[in-house]
Amino acid sequence: MAWTAATRGDYVRASGTYASDVTDREWALIAPQLPAARQGGRPRSTCLRRVVNAVFYLLQTGCQWRMLPRDFPPRSTVYGYFRAWIEAGVWAHVHDVLYRRSRELEGREESPTAAIIDSQSVRTGAEAREMVGYDAGKRIKGRKRHLVTDTLGLVLRIEIHSAGVQDRDGAALVLDRITRRFPFLERFFADAGYQGPRVAEVAPRPVEIVKRTEAGFVVQPKRWVVERTFAWACINRRLARDVERAVATAQAFFQIAMIKLMSRRIARYWHF
Repeated sequence: MAWTAATRGDYVRASGTYASDVTDREWALIAPQLPAARQGGRPRSTCLRRVVNAVFYLLQTGCQWRMLPRDFPPRSTVYGYFRAWIEAGVWAHVHDVLYRRSRELEGREESPTAAIIDSQSVRTGAEAREMVGYDAGKRIKGRKRHLVTDTLGLVLRIEIHSAGVQDRDGAALVLDRITRRFPFLERFFADAGYQGPRVAEVAPRPVEIVKRTEAGFVVQPKRWVVERTFAWACINRRLARDVERAVATAQAFFQIAMIKLMSRRIARYWHF
């Protein structure tokens, strides 16, 4: 059964495709940012759109590499492109291009003026080989995702490290040189875990601590934005836990989750 949403600008998906597949409009946003085929030698025979579809399928379903359906290119081919694009910074480049378009879609300037910082501790799988620790506060053995977002909830930077690293120390990693890329940042919002001289020393701009005012669950001003971003990412089953061996792979999948989200949002509302 085909899916149609022509009034919103979505491409009609043909019968037999997966919900995670990119549409024509989404592919038109992603394809120009991918590396061209190398000159000389054997011509490229792999369809890059099918490679991206395979990575999106893996991200959304949380399946193992060996469990990729045969509709996609061989898993060794998909994994080869996936790793090569991490090392070449392709995923980061695609993310940055879509980030700028997402800001423009919302009528915002390219560089934000305010940001929110927070962390999320997640359990790791048995295959994790580096940066695994214990978060005594949350009683979780695994890794910690340290995130900085703008006020729209879009990711400015993510760093993943051991869950045993305190938020005050992790802030030094995620805030390091961030104003070189976003020079108009004027202030940061954070929870009480980031108060104190340690964060004030490493933060390039003033940090405003948003404290709880009531007991129990209450939506906190500003802070809820970054919490929503974690929720967006964790809709993808691959990110419900950190099952990656390497930290670089875990960071790449988080970036890809945002690429998927932003490409769909832009394709739905952008006129191009």
